[in-house]
Amino acid sequence: MNISLVISLLNEEESLPELEAWIRRVMEANAYSYEIIMIDDGSTDNSWKVIEQLRAQNPNVKGIKFRRNYGKSAGLHSGFQVASGDVVITMDADLQDSPDEIPELYSLIANDGYDLISGWKKKRHDPISKTIPSKFYNWVVRKVSKINLHDFNCGLKSYRNEVVKSVEVYGDMHRFIPLLAKWAGFKKIGEKVVQHHARKYGYSKFGWTRLFTGFLDLLSVVFVGRYGKKPMQFFGTSGLVVFIAGFFAVVYLGISKLFDIMNHVKRAPLIAENPWFFFALTCMIIGTQLFLAGFIAELVSRSSPNRNNYIIEKVLGELEIKE
Repeated sequence: MNISLVISLLNEEESLPELEAWIRRVMEANAYSYEIIMIDDGSTDNSWKVIEQLRAQNPNVKGIKFRRNYGKSAGLHSGFQVASGDVVITMDADLQDSPDEIPELYSLIANDGYDLISGWKKKRHDPISKTIPSKFYNWVVRKVSKINLHDFNCGLKSYRNEVVKSVEVYGDMHRFIPLLAKWAGFKKIGEKVVQHHARKYGYSKFGWTRLFTGFLDLLSVVFVGRYGKKPMQFFGTSGLVVFIAGFFAVVYLGISKLFDIMNHVKRAPLIAENPWFFFALTCMIIGTQLFLAGFIAELVSRSSPNRNNYIIEKVLGELEIKE
């Protein structure tokens, strides 16, 4: 199969028929073998009924229905698990991403050897309340990740199949798939300017709060990428530095007290009355706790976290769902 299209959606019943027809025209015009995997992320409208109707008309349409809303990352993760195309393309269901971009996105992976191509909505049809924070956010991620992309959060991306099988997308980590791919060893990451259309139906499901959660997720993915397999290096090093600082403070206190005794200083303050005593005590306690946190993190990292289990209510099409 040439292409797997993975589309995570929430309450998009109005746009789905138009989106499927648009995708089908593009696929047939280019003679691609394909599948459209639509993940209904707990919609409360008739999105799943629409997907069932589209499946009846086009056997290339497949679907996964979550019993409740888990978020976009959960939808993409489930879609990635079952995608069988050589190239996997993700897009939003709101018709703001253009299926006309599919041929070039496919070619950049299949013919030009890229591992991942990220869309860049250079001209956006969004209010300034979204575009300004987005520019700042992307600048920060670009500096932290050392990946020269302008729009990390663009839903329109294409991947080599090996990439989506090698990354674990959970929480809200869908924003950082290029960084996750880089950590997984896929270095050929490119960018393509894509069209961005104004929303035709419904409303945006993302608010301003994602700006704050995005930075927290960035810290999380950077930490996990660098220290997920070796947490003791982070906690142990931090604990050692803090503990040594406390140890030297104790040495200083001991030497000071010894000098006072040798010089017969009268009314010399007790060690416990010296502010450095509390600094030393605090540092040694915190250093020990960091060491213990490191050991616990090492044990946790050796276990198999069960972060990506989602309750799937229904499945359409021949999709092999892993338990």
